[in-house]
Amino acid sequence: MEAGRAIGRLGITLQEGPRAWPPGLVETHRSGPIDALAGGVAKTWEMSSLTVQMLWRIVTGQVSAKNISGPISIAEFAGISAYLGSDRLLGFSGDHQRELGGVLNLMPVPLLDGGQVVYQVVEAVKGTPLSERAQLVGQQVGIALLVVLMSLAFYNDISRHLN
Repeated sequence: MEAGRAIGRLGITLQEGPRAWPPGLVETHRSGPIDALAGGVAKTWEMSSLTVQMLWRIVTGQVSAKNISGPISIAEFAGISAYLGSDRLLGFSGDHQRELGGVLNLMPVPLLDGGQVVYQVVEAVKGTPLSERAQLVGQQVGIALLVVLMSLAFYNDISRHLN
């Protein structure tokens, strides 16, 4: 206890302040269930499209790969969202789940679901499954791509903190 307030073991505590990030930019909408569902579907489509567009722009070099964030940044944004309130944390969690589970998982990388879809399409067109050797090479390429992507995300997170 310090000055009548409980302080964490490491001496870390949140400083109370305005619960908007940045202040004044929070907007609330109230809707009925049907309008909320329609709005949710529209917003999900909009944000998923934006995620795909940004990925394409990173791949084509129109946007810097420094925009890729990893678990450190995700934890920071989750903390900010939690500070702003449970509704913001749930919104952030939903956005994060949609991007990772709904969009990135469908990329045509062999280890991901999108890669399995590619294998199934090739099998449907070809009439027979890919050879085990081709599938193995695909899996190895997929692992290499994911390791590079995760390494880049960690590097970006760490370099943001060191700079």
